[in-house]
Amino acid sequence: MRAILTIAILVAISAPAMADSCVANADAKHLAGAARTSFLGKCQRDAQTACATQATDKKLAGAAKTSFTTKCVKDAVGATTN
Repeated sequence: MRAILTIAILVAISAPAMADSCVANADAKHLAGAARTSFLGKCQRDAQTACATQATDKKLAGAAKTSFTTKCVKDAVGATTN
C-alpha cells in the first residue's frame, strides 16, 4: 500500500515537468528570432542525447530504437508554431 502511494505521488509531481516541451519553454520565455532558434536547437540536441540514452538503457536496437528515439524527441520538442 505504501509503495502504491509513493508511486502515485511521484507521478503527480513529475507529470507537470514532463509536459513541458522545448516549444512550450520557448513560448513561456517569450523567445523570438535567433534566440528562439538557438534555444530550440540546443533543446532538441539535449533531447536527442537523453532519448538515445533512454533507448540504450532499455536495450533497444534497430527499428525499435529508431522509433522510440524519434517519438521521444518529438514529444520532448513539442509542436512547432510560427
